[in-house]
Amino acid sequence: MSVLPDPGASRAVLVGTGRYEHLEQLPAVSNNLQALADLLRGPLSVQLPARHVTVVEDPVAAHAVVGAVRAAAAEATDTLVVYFAGHGLVDAQDQLTLALPHTEFGRVETGLPYDWLRQVLLLDSRAERHVVILDCCYSGLALGRMSAGAPLADQAAVEGSFLLAAAAETRTALAPVGQTYTAFTGALLDTLRRGIPGGPVLLDLAAVYRHVRLTLEARGHPVPQARDRNSGAQVALGRNHAALPAVSVPAAPGGGAGERSWPDPRAIRTVTGFFTALADVRVVSGLTQRAVSERSGGRISAGTVSSLLNRGTLPATWSTTAAYLSACGVPDDQITQWQAVWQQLRAQIASARPASPAASEGGAPEKRRAWPGRLSVFRRERGH
Repeated sequence: MSVLPDPGASRAVLVGTGRYEHLEQLPAVSNNLQALADLLRGPLSVQLPARHVTVVEDPVAAHAVVGAVRAAAAEATDTLVVYFAGHGLVDAQDQLTLALPHTEFGRVETGLPYDWLRQVLLLDSRAERHVVILDCCYSGLALGRMSAGAPLADQAAVEGSFLLAAAAETRTALAPVGQTYTAFTGALLDTLRRGIPGGPVLLDLAAVYRHVRLTLEARGHPVPQARDRNSGAQVALGRNHAALPAVSVPAAPGGGAGERSWPDPRAIRTVTGFFTALADVRVVSGLTQRAVSERSGGRISAGTVSSLLNRGTLPATWSTTAAYLSACGVPDDQITQWQAVWQQLRAQIASARPASPAASEGGAPEKRRAWPGRLSVFRRERGH
């Protein structure tokens, strides 16, 4: 079953090198990073908070990349996305090395061995799922030329993840002259932005891979590779916007809406994820905020809907959220699941709220100090 990651419990690290001292330049990489970061933070994808997306462009050294991935791996408990775009080299042991700005061909110590990142994912990550996207390949033909070589997925497999790898044969195929993005990332961005006509409601990695592969093959570009470990292909990078309702749904609440692919409340782990999924409910319903209000029978106004979806803290009572979900057409059994998640999150927040030092020791709360009086004395002494 495909699942959208909880954005509050997920992280993304986007790494790219387009400016090289000794290898051919890849100017489109900078555009890749900006566009992918915007997409992951926006409504067309997993809607990660801005602080959960780390961009490392033209890193000065390997430790800058490894450190960023390690930090994200320690924070993510749901899904961790790691992306790299740039030159890929092959060392003497046929292992993948990611080229950094100072990397020199034939001097592997100047690059970043992919295995270093793999070890971070295996040993230091708290995330249940890893998504690794590599927009690079080997440069085995000549400086500035990227050769496909052996299958990249076999070189860079990560246990418990989905690896999506571009294996372009030449630089021109990877980053066509005059194009804004590299060929692979451009096809990936287009798939997530436009959706897949006739595709699944959730753009899981299996569907994304198939569509990107067919797209690049039709364009005469080298085709990507993929490897799925532990059902990583079921991770979705967004909803299929080609399959969403184009207009408001006029049916009465609960009428004919049970077949829709509603956000699964059981996948929610954080308050951020709660409100992201709550907003996604309206998108799936195809209703405007005013239409939701009308279908609620006067229980909630359009302004209340807007306020609910733009909150940063959980509502203290359940009634408004229940009315919203019902008006959108969410089935009653799923509304019960939503309420259970709301209760769990409130309980987590209450348990995480620190008690006062005196209360924790069993004594009475400490009286507030009379700071205004002390400050007035201080002023008199200065004026003396």
